[in-house]
Amino acid sequence: MASARMPDEFYEVVAHHLPPERPVGSRGGRPWVGHRAVLRVIWYVLASGVRWADVPPELGCSGRTAHRRLRAWEEAGIWDRLHVDLLRLLRQAGKLDTDLVVIDSVYVRAFGGGEATGPSPVDRGKPGTKHTLMVDRSGVPLSIRTAGANESDHTQIIPLVLDFPRVGGKPGRPKEMPDEAYTDRGFDSDATRWILRWLGIEPKIGRRNTPHGSGLGKVRWVVERTIGWVKGLRRMRVRYDRLGVMRDAFASLAASVICYRILIHDAL
Repeated sequence: MASARMPDEFYEVVAHHLPPERPVGSRGGRPWVGHRAVLRVIWYVLASGVRWADVPPELGCSGRTAHRRLRAWEEAGIWDRLHVDLLRLLRQAGKLDTDLVVIDSVYVRAFGGGEATGPSPVDRGKPGTKHTLMVDRSGVPLSIRTAGANESDHTQIIPLVLDFPRVGGKPGRPKEMPDEAYTDRGFDSDATRWILRWLGIEPKIGRRNTPHGSGLGKVRWVVERTIGWVKGLRRMRVRYDRLGVMRDAFASLAASVICYRILIHDAL
């Protein structure tokens, strides 16, 4: 499991993306909970998977307050900007290679259903969510897309590729699209191959009903490792949030946490 304690250095990366702190009004009143305490609780919930109501009071912020702030910051686009900023730092450090991307999906159970859920074809029709991940050559998460568990893999790949981040950090125009995209047989579709080529991307997609041994696994294993990292953040293992905005917030934050840990430690 990823550490449930937020590193102080992570807050320094996030701080300049957050809105200004609110001062106490001239009439007094309850003090505004500081962003550092809120982010500490959000990290704790993401890493440990606990309910908002079970957040320890010694963390300095209630789960209800952290929940509201997480949603507000997602609606303001803060988590997406944080993710792109961390990708920029990784590129500056020489730890990002966007010429080649690898794509795969993972299913998570959604207790109580909610937005962007559907009956799972692999779990007796129980409600679930599918996360489709796009990573670079070394497994850095570039984008995560959420859909119902019953959505076909090949319907998710084009919207995911169109979310390819334009990452700066070095001289020259940021790359608009990757050169190659690797996926497994679940994404097999001639229409998908045609669209990817039209976008200037060479598709490396396994075909159904063909013998194993194509060699794609030598490249694809990095996305499976990244999926393991995502599921190491326990809030991403099972979906409890009914609102799509909350699930999107956790997905973007999970990608940012993984990028941060790669930036600092090279690996999880």
